[in-house]
Formats: sequence, structure tokens, C-alpha cells
Amino acid sequence: MVQAKWPLLALFVLLLVVFAGIFGPWISPLDPNRQDIMMRLADPLTEGRRNAFFLLGTDGLGRDVLSRLLYGARISLLVGVCAIMVGGTIGVVAGLVAGYFGGWIDDVIMRLGDIQLAFPFILLAIMFLVILGPGVMNIIIVLGVGQWVTYARIVRAQTLSLREKEYVEAARALGDSTFLIIFRTILPNIIAPLTVIASFNVASVILSEASLSFLGLGVPPSVPTWGAMLADSRDQLMANKWWLAFFPGIAIVLTVLSFNILGDWLRDFLDPVSRPWPNSPTKEQEQ
Repeated sequence: MVQAKWPLLALFVLLLVVFAGIFGPWISPLDPNRQDIMMRLADPLTEGRRNAFFLLGTDGLGRDVLSRLLYGARISLLVGVCAIMVGGTIGVVAGLVAGYFGGWIDDVIMRLGDIQLAFPFILLAIMFLVILGPGVMNIIIVLGVGQWVTYARIVRAQTLSLREKEYVEAARALGDSTFLIIFRTILPNIIAPLTVIASFNVASVILSEASLSFLGLGVPPSVPTWGAMLADSRDQLMANKWWLAFFPGIAIVLTVLSFNILGDWLRDFLDPVSRPWPNSPTKEQEQ
């Protein structure tokens, strides 16, 4: 079980990222797309012209790294949360329908999921983004559709075990419609595992968005993202311009790690088997 201090630290990091994403336009010192060729590749803690101060340095076009880092938090969180909402909605509905009705409906939905899983996701994402073109909405749709299979398989397994329970039979006996049984009786009982999976998937989606932006297939170049900042730093690493890759890289690592720690904590907290009962003896006391 995750120690209590780590989830609190992860929550603190995520709150900082959310704060930067929401209030980035107000707290960023400069325009993230403002270019100053005279100050290109300035070291961190460099004072620029016209009272400008580059706390984290500048990139190859003289743009402030700190401002682009703050704006990039918004895109990463937006893509991560919205993609999970898209994929989760599709997957939950598909899994509920497949698990409750079974038969040929179950076979069709699960075979579609198997077909998608047979292809590497990153190759499918690249193919669709080449066709659709870069853009925030396009990458949300592509990453969201790529996540539905995970939710569908988990929800289907949970629904198969719940559809014969006594309270579901009681709902049928009371005359509830199929829609009410699925979404009012079964769905609330599978929220816990879905919450855990969603917390892990947000981290994977943020990594996928950074990877696609690194390849130049994410959002347009005018929109600052952490993955695009890493891509822009490739040509400067040999010149020892370490800050261009370090700061966006550490932002991605800390955000993804924080989501994973919270997901691990939620899994332990929501699992009644692993959660100890009040006043129960610890393993040391039992020994």
C-alpha cells in the first residue's frame, strides 16, 4: 500500500499543474510566442531587454521557457482529461451493453476491441493524425478513441458478475426498464475500478500527447506544449543547452508520476480487501 505522504505530495504537484494550466495566461511573465532573436538561447536567470527576466532561459527563437511551460500545462491537462472522458464514455457504454445483453452483441463489441488492440496504438494515432491534421480537437478524438477498449473490457467483466445479483433481480421484479437497470443499478457499483483506471490513463494519455507533439503530429506549432518543447530542444542539446529539454521533461515526469501514485492510492483505498478495518491489528502486531 502506498504510504500516506506520497499521495499528498502527488496531489500537491497536480494542484500546481492545474493552477498553472488555469492561471497560466495571468501568471506567465511573457507571451509564450513572443520572439526575441537577440536573446535566443539565453541561460536561466538571465535578465533581458525592456525589464524582461528569463527565469528558466529562452529557446532557439528567444521565447521564454517559463511562459511556454505554464501554457503547456493547460494543453496537457486538457488533452488528458478530455480524451479520458471521450474514451471512458464510449468504453463504459459499450462494456455495459456487451456485459448485460451478451450474445452476438457481446461478440461484435469485443471483436472490435480485439481488432484495435491487434495494432500498435501509436501507429494508428500517427495514421489518423496524418489524415486529420494537427489540432487539439483531433488529438483528443484520436487519443480518446484509443482508450475505449480498456474501459469496455473492465466494465463488461464487472457487468457479467453483477447482472445476476439479487438487487438487479429485484430491480427487474419492480418493473424497472433496461436503461434504468444498466445505468442506475449496475453502473454505480462499478465506479470504483473505473476511477482507478481513469487516473492511470490520464498519465498515459499525457505521455501519448507529448510523444505525438514530439513527432510534430500533435497540436499546431503556435500552441506551446511540453512535447513540442522537447522536440524543439533536439537541435540544441549538442550545444549543452540543457534547460530546453530538462524543464519540459521534468514537468512531464512529475505529472505522470503523480497521476500514477494517486491511481495506486485510489486502488488501495477503494479496495475493501486491501483497506484495513478500523482498530484491526497490523501485520507487526499479528506477529
